[in-house]
Amino acid sequence: MATHAAASTPFSRLVAWVSGDVVGGALMIGAAVLALVWANSPWQDVYRSISETVVGPAALHLDLSLATWAADGLLAIFFFVVGVELKHEIVAGSLRNPRQAGVPVLAAVGGMALPALIYVGIVLVLDPGPALHGWAIPTATDIAFALAVLAIFGRGLPAALRVFLLTLAVVDDLLAIIIIAVFYTDGVDFLTLFGSFAVIAVFGLAVRAKKMRWWILVPLAVVAWALMHESGVHATIAGVLLGFCVPATSIRGEVMPRTHQLEHGIRPLSSGIALPVFAFFAAGVTLSGDAGPFGPLADPVAIAIIAALVVGKLVGVLGVTAVVTHTTPLRLPEGIGIRDLLPVGFLTGIGFTVSLLIAELSFEGGIHQAPAKFAVLVASLIAAVLAAFTLRWDARRARSIDMNDDGVPDAAAPRIGDGGQPTGG
Repeated sequence: MATHAAASTPFSRLVAWVSGDVVGGALMIGAAVLALVWANSPWQDVYRSISETVVGPAALHLDLSLATWAADGLLAIFFFVVGVELKHEIVAGSLRNPRQAGVPVLAAVGGMALPALIYVGIVLVLDPGPALHGWAIPTATDIAFALAVLAIFGRGLPAALRVFLLTLAVVDDLLAIIIIAVFYTDGVDFLTLFGSFAVIAVFGLAVRAKKMRWWILVPLAVVAWALMHESGVHATIAGVLLGFCVPATSIRGEVMPRTHQLEHGIRPLSSGIALPVFAFFAAGVTLSGDAGPFGPLADPVAIAIIAALVVGKLVGVLGVTAVVTHTTPLRLPEGIGIRDLLPVGFLTGIGFTVSLLIAELSFEGGIHQAPAKFAVLVASLIAAVLAAFTLRWDARRARSIDMNDDGVPDAAAPRIGDGGQPTGG
């Protein structure tokens, strides 16, 4: 009874509300819209001044602008949640069984490779040179935004579609993290990097202790992040590695794995604060100029990003899935057909968070940064709208008894929007 009472307090209800797919995505979108409007208003200098305000101890080389704190600091919280999710999926979830994980994993690879190739092809034709640095911008998928659109417009579709999208997006994020670590890291200080690894190892021991103590785990995580930042490797990588340290199976007699415990505890902070604040500082692109508000879309980088996210993601995901399911023993999960991947392909074109981050890393202070960020916002909006329409179209169509064509009739399964559908990403 006490547990039930605790679970129904106003604060716990607020935490659960903020953690939901729909609310988390709405907060992030709202913050991005506010930033875009403010950055193009008569008060745009105020927005810019806030973004460039420097805070932090200079002695530790942490005197950073608020915008940098959002991208390097707060976003590390989001990547910690991603790391915890990945650890759980690999050890005990959808990535544990290669046969079950094969299709979404390969679809994720296709959904990253083709957009990169499309971007490079368009840029080579229109503006070869520094613009090529942004080849990785259209490779990412925003988990929170995509799941929010699916939760709103995918009602009535099999809940397995959400698991498929989550698996695909998680693999997508893992590959994006590797891209950031390999291609967007310069001048590594190996002493501080190994120091960060050492602290992460200590965190791994502390998170497996008989009882998790936040007053030990949080300082260790902060030190690991600071050392990673000082090393020259993008500091968000520390968040992922810390997440990987959390045990994904129940230990010490606990009913719930610690991956679930920490994810449930930190997701509200990620969804309710970290992602919206990052979106607020990253999406504030000033569009005024001689070319008009939509002038940035004429930039070759913008053209390449929009084509790669909206078309490349869709064709990459659908194409690889079709080839894999027709030429190998791998099949889609029970209850899901190829037609269901049309909206999924559009959902993966919602780049947003990680795409905005890679745009910042690709064109730091360059002329292509503003067009790149604006293109990410436009492409994500287009992809979200197309996903919404195709989700409703898919939900209204009759379903066969063997959607995945594996020769076995599909069993009755939960639908998106049914009671008890999980809300966390």
